[in-house]
Amino acid sequence: MTGTDTNKISGYQTLKRLFRFVKPHRTLFYLAGVLAVLQAPLSALTPYLTNVMVDDYIMKSDLHGLKKVALLFLAVLLLTTIMRYAFMILTNLLGQNIILDMRKAVFAHLLHLRMSYFDQTPVGTNTTRTINDLETLNSVFSEGLITIIADILALISVLLVMLYTSVKLTIICLISFPFLLLASYLFKEKVKSSFQRVRQEVTKMNTFLQEHISGMKIVQIFNAQANTEKKFKEINREYTQANLDGIFYYAVFFPVVEIISAASLGLMVWWGAQGVLSGSVTVGQLVAFPMFLSRLFQPVRMLADKFNTLQMGLVAGERVLQIFDNPQRESKSTQFDRKESLHGDVVFSHVNFSYQNDKPVLKDISFTLPQGKNLAIIGKTGSGKTSIINLINRLYEKDSGEILINSTPIENYDLSHLRKRIGIVLQDVFLFNGTIYENLSMHDPEISLPKVEECAKKLGVHTFIEELPGAYNFQISERGVNLSVGQRQLLSFVRAMVFDPDILVLDEATSSIDNRTEATIQSAIEQLLANRTSITIAHRLSTIQNADLLLVLENGEIKEIGSIAELSQRKGSYLYHLERSRLN
Repeated sequence: MTGTDTNKISGYQTLKRLFRFVKPHRTLFYLAGVLAVLQAPLSALTPYLTNVMVDDYIMKSDLHGLKKVALLFLAVLLLTTIMRYAFMILTNLLGQNIILDMRKAVFAHLLHLRMSYFDQTPVGTNTTRTINDLETLNSVFSEGLITIIADILALISVLLVMLYTSVKLTIICLISFPFLLLASYLFKEKVKSSFQRVRQEVTKMNTFLQEHISGMKIVQIFNAQANTEKKFKEINREYTQANLDGIFYYAVFFPVVEIISAASLGLMVWWGAQGVLSGSVTVGQLVAFPMFLSRLFQPVRMLADKFNTLQMGLVAGERVLQIFDNPQRESKSTQFDRKESLHGDVVFSHVNFSYQNDKPVLKDISFTLPQGKNLAIIGKTGSGKTSIINLINRLYEKDSGEILINSTPIENYDLSHLRKRIGIVLQDVFLFNGTIYENLSMHDPEISLPKVEECAKKLGVHTFIEELPGAYNFQISERGVNLSVGQRQLLSFVRAMVFDPDILVLDEATSSIDNRTEATIQSAIEQLLANRTSITIAHRLSTIQNADLLLVLENGEIKEIGSIAELSQRKGSYLYHLERSRLN
């Protein structure tokens, strides 16, 4: 099978899959299709009526008959205008509605992909596919598919009426047609290749911009502005060149079409004029055929452009469908009632895990955390502490072993319910652009403002929120940059607590809080941890002195496990961490 055949099959399969998004809007699709069919003969009627007016009425000085045909001519023009307007409205409405549905579907799908997908895929790639590629795909429905059908029907209609009017003049007009088809084919192939380059460069540019704008602090700290600007100029230049290549092909194609069209017109007029003089061609035919030629070449011109629009859309469609095809979708289970609590022991049994197949992060991890107890995990950076948390709430799936809560494998719990019942406070707090209340409730309609305020008061955060302009309606900037690190951390505590989780995880959650702030919330945290299963990961050992169980990780393995008193007596890894913490 040739590469061209493969592309055709791929394009057909892509179009077939995209059509499932058309089904909810099939009424618009069918109406646009009907208008396409009705428009087709109208484009051929005005040249034909011109022929009739000249030969049957003007040449015979029949002004009364001419008036009737002229009125019919105007009626056809008016009807054509109305139909084209309606057709354009319908096709664009169809395209926008389909893209609206697709954008919602793409984002909903992204929300349920595993974290491993986002680890491997740049943010710019997903942004490009959700915004740029979908906008390009819009042209398949608004400018491509149905309009191509309309142009083909118009082309056939014009040819049939031309043949009916004069077979000889039609043949003369079609002499240049093979050259036009060849030019259209070459144009189509070149533009497709150019467009693929443009899409790649757009993705590269979006990725670069998002990464470096998000990481602007690092760029400036390392005084890398000049090098970053230089790199962006290179990417920008490649993107511009890809666009210029496409513009070049358009700039060549349309003049070539005009030359072929002019040559065909000149040949037809030269031969037709001789026919008029010899009596084999009427004056009306000679007047009408330049109009026929215009109607004939316009669809061909537009078809070449629209086929490329269709191809561009299909390339973008393939890229969008790759998101839906990604196998890394979160697996769900509805075996248990969504409202079932997660009260019970948390058990890790011989758990192994790796982010990459050849690099294990957790090795044969086994421990039991009794219900209502607190487990503290310590270890050097990269020892696997956060990975344990990632497995509990199934942000990642373990490679082997078992994780059980209340004697039930976590895979058997409904995923959304599992995560709702496990509250997590991370060290690197992420706040969204929106109000404090929206960030703390995460748009959950069940979380009322009074409930948020109650949790904030328990944690001693309410006062600082009330002092902000607008209080709980205070507008947080992107990533919470208009709040201090400590304030963001305090808000993350409230966000975890408003959902009243059965299991609470503090992932180095107080490392960004100063000692005074930490002291303010420590007593409230202790109250909230009472009778609640909890896991604490911390660098500062002062924050885990009340832990019931201590686990020391080293290179992904459990080095020590037991109570703080037990580990202190062993004089092992825990004692080393303790002495190091005191020195710090």
